[in-house]
Amino acid sequence: MVDGGGRGAYNSGNRLSAPEVRWFPLSSDAPSGSGPAGEQVVQPDGRVALAAGVRLTDPRFANPDLAPVPLERRTWGVYNYLSLWVGMAHNIPSWTLASGLVALGMDWKQAVLTIALGNLIVLVPMLLIGHAGTKYGIPFPVVARSAFGLRGANLPALVRAAVACAWFGIQTWLGGEAIFLLAGKVIGHGWQDAASVGGYPWTQWASFLAFWVLQLLIIVRGMETLRRFEGWAAPAVLLGAFALLGWITNKAGGFGPLLDQPSKLGWGHQFWKVFFPSLMGMIGFWSTLSLNIPDFTRFGGSQRAQVRGQALGLPTTMTLFALLSVLVTSGSQAVYGAPIWDPIQLAAKIGSTAGTLIALLTVLVATVSVNIAANVVSPAYDLAHLWPRRINFRRGALITGVLGIVIFPWKLISNPHLYIYTWLGVVGGLLGTVAGILIADYWLLRRTSLRLAGLYRQDGDYWYAAGWNWRAVTALLVGGLLAVGGSYGGPFPAHGLIPFLKPLADYGWAVGLASALLLYLLLNAGRSSRD
Repeated sequence: MVDGGGRGAYNSGNRLSAPEVRWFPLSSDAPSGSGPAGEQVVQPDGRVALAAGVRLTDPRFANPDLAPVPLERRTWGVYNYLSLWVGMAHNIPSWTLASGLVALGMDWKQAVLTIALGNLIVLVPMLLIGHAGTKYGIPFPVVARSAFGLRGANLPALVRAAVACAWFGIQTWLGGEAIFLLAGKVIGHGWQDAASVGGYPWTQWASFLAFWVLQLLIIVRGMETLRRFEGWAAPAVLLGAFALLGWITNKAGGFGPLLDQPSKLGWGHQFWKVFFPSLMGMIGFWSTLSLNIPDFTRFGGSQRAQVRGQALGLPTTMTLFALLSVLVTSGSQAVYGAPIWDPIQLAAKIGSTAGTLIALLTVLVATVSVNIAANVVSPAYDLAHLWPRRINFRRGALITGVLGIVIFPWKLISNPHLYIYTWLGVVGGLLGTVAGILIADYWLLRRTSLRLAGLYRQDGDYWYAAGWNWRAVTALLVGGLLAVGGSYGGPFPAHGLIPFLKPLADYGWAVGLASALLLYLLLNAGRSSRD
């Protein structure tokens, strides 16, 4: 039993009779701490906790990892969120995201503009959805129960988990590639010229597996270990990026060649044709985090801390890192005649052994930092939510690790077109749909007022019909169809999966969020009782 610090507990043993919970209309203005049984208490700063003596007794919907974080454990401050975002933003896929835009024909100004705007846009739903985590101390799957139902929340949770598992695989492949290429510079050609297995040297597969094991060893130690790791990893990665910039600037003979590389698109029709799907790709890059941010804000000491930390951390650090990336990529074009958008491939060209080892360490720290925080924590909670009785956070993390291998991540990042347009576009469209529903439910219908205990039991406010809210499911399916139904390129037909929806495909995230939000509101119009 986890005692919750005297503010409610989870009990996996004896079933305790739960107090009766009355249904309040979605539009009710009843204060969140005034339930008839006094099940929750509201702090002066607005944060909510379970009242003393309230226990979460149904193992189908609660375990210690899904239960509300006790108030005394909600200690993350501005610096924790700032360093979290610095650690997550300064990573290899972030770098390839920016440098990939240069490879697509943008100059450095166009690439940085696209990334900065995308991150400012995605910050808005991130702050809106993160509010519930700090106020109630609950992770994303539990937040989703208010809109989708206790069972229905598994649907968006599994969508998000699948995306995060794929991201975990991508990041792990990149980390393994770093070990393979850069260690090969030290060990010699025998390492990189080893016998091929499945199209890659067996030493690269060994590097991939070694990096996979390293990450799981860290994550099984829990969230507090993650918080401490992010605190020192963030500045180390930034210093490594500046060192790479200094090296390529020296090779290019100064900053001039880095800034003088012209745009191949101009500012006319060709640019805007690339800009809008690229912008959706930038948003899609963090669309997973815009949903699972409650997994981190649930530890927040205040709303002010999480809002300031995220607002300072995400757009500023992503834009700075994007600037470093496009300058280095432009420099590689000036030095080598073609843009090298993969920083690992570029770092492998460093002549000195010391420089290679520093680059290797930077890449590994950067990749571990983002991969654990962004792509293991979230699906671990999602999988625990699917089967709380059997799956806890650690088991969920191990399952995530296995799934991250079987999705063949090396194919997803094979080229910038597939990476930015197809993968990020489809991901952004699907997850934007979920974000629209959660924002509509939590902010516009419930006005941030939830019955905390009701999120964990069958007789609570969020059971709907057999645990499913058909309104949310309908909005998710329709919004998802509009957002990604017209997908084209890569594995999709050139004329679009559903041809008449192709014009919407370049705006997938925005289409998904707006359509799902409006449809969910329409389906809930006039609703005043549980059904």
